[in-house]
Amino acid sequence: MKQFPKNFLWGASTSAFQVEGGYGEGGRGIANSDMRFIPEGQADFKIASNHYHHFKEDVALMKELGLKVYRFSFLWSRIMPDGHKVNEEGLHFYDQLIDELINQGIEPLPTLYHFEMPYHLIEEFGGWRDRRCVDAYVAYAKVCFERFGKKVKNWITINEQMCATTPDDMNGNLEKDDDKRHQVLYQMSYHMTLAEKITIGLFHKMIADGHIGHVVAMQSVYPATSDPLDVQAAMNAQDELMWSFLDLSIQGSYSQHFTSYLKKHGWYPEMLEEDQKYLREHPDFIGVNYYSSLTVRAKRKDDDTSHMPPFFISDQFYVVRNTKLKPTEWMHFGIDPEGLYMGMRAIYDRYHLPMIITENGMAYSDMLEDGHIHDVYRIDYLEKHLAQVARLVDEGYPVLGYCPWSFVDLVSTHEGFGKRYGLVYVNRTNTDPMDCKRIKKDSFYWYQNVIKDGCIS
Repeated sequence: MKQFPKNFLWGASTSAFQVEGGYGEGGRGIANSDMRFIPEGQADFKIASNHYHHFKEDVALMKELGLKVYRFSFLWSRIMPDGHKVNEEGLHFYDQLIDELINQGIEPLPTLYHFEMPYHLIEEFGGWRDRRCVDAYVAYAKVCFERFGKKVKNWITINEQMCATTPDDMNGNLEKDDDKRHQVLYQMSYHMTLAEKITIGLFHKMIADGHIGHVVAMQSVYPATSDPLDVQAAMNAQDELMWSFLDLSIQGSYSQHFTSYLKKHGWYPEMLEEDQKYLREHPDFIGVNYYSSLTVRAKRKDDDTSHMPPFFISDQFYVVRNTKLKPTEWMHFGIDPEGLYMGMRAIYDRYHLPMIITENGMAYSDMLEDGHIHDVYRIDYLEKHLAQVARLVDEGYPVLGYCPWSFVDLVSTHEGFGKRYGLVYVNRTNTDPMDCKRIKKDSFYWYQNVIKDGCIS
């Protein structure tokens, strides 16, 4: 038996724009996610999992599951519909949610920015590409701290900068020239970090007894061969896809290699001298999102990248299949629990900050059979990854908790409701919202027993 500490934070995660729905209700403004191109036959985010109307039922299920913490996000466009004016109805909704969680003995762990922002800010000045977005984010964070800071002590600033800056249809970076697009991308990333740093300083003044963290899309990167060029490609990929964001967020500067790389291409972001006083701030903990590892080799001139997600397209590396791992329907890079251990070990040894797993999950096209979902594949995935978490804990790494993705089925950012991660099934399809009835999967009951016993076999 692999035993976890008594104070281990057993949790689960969602994000607001993927789970809430409530489009056009309660004073909610138009979000960037509302403006995405949604292919015909795929769910949009207007109803999502209808958490906006089911939140009390959802919190009751969390209590039944035994959760100690619920990691969710605020919808910025619900709290400040145009990015400036405060919407009391939006704040009231989150007051209700937070109070419901606390009344059920569940600690709220809100994320301020999980890919979603008021679309008006993109229309007004281009969103994160403009320095004015820093001020808008800090003002939004201050509103949240003032309203919820007495009840909520643990917070997250920004979720996955890599994934937040790269998708052009979410951030308004529509530059056609590749060099200009990259320059804008890294300027946006810098503005996010600067906003985060100023917010961290503000947080420590306003909520002195609280803690605030940064969430990274953790990349455990392997070289395809022992060829030194492939090994260098793996180093470069890890630097570009993970260390660059964490180094700036935690240490206030890029690595020497990445600094050189950006300057060589003309992509190094504009920074003001006055920013240095803010860049010294750093988060109190690191949130880790992990699904699978990545394997790369050295880039060749004739490599086809047309099938790659935008954040995996680089002149420093080329993503290839790891023949030692078995891909699944949605987990194209294969399932690799060892990657969780190796990645978190590397993060701690570099930064020496406590960590919490904020996302880790198994995607599958779950099928409802006689009112049940027998997701043995998800149980197997979670159990194997929790075994690696236990290994880290046993070695003395400060792992605060574990939040699988996701608590309920929600709208996948690219595959709608065809791709499901939840411990709880949501009864709807891509084209028909139906009743959004909640149905507990077998993994719900398995995780319930893990939490109750505080261990895995």
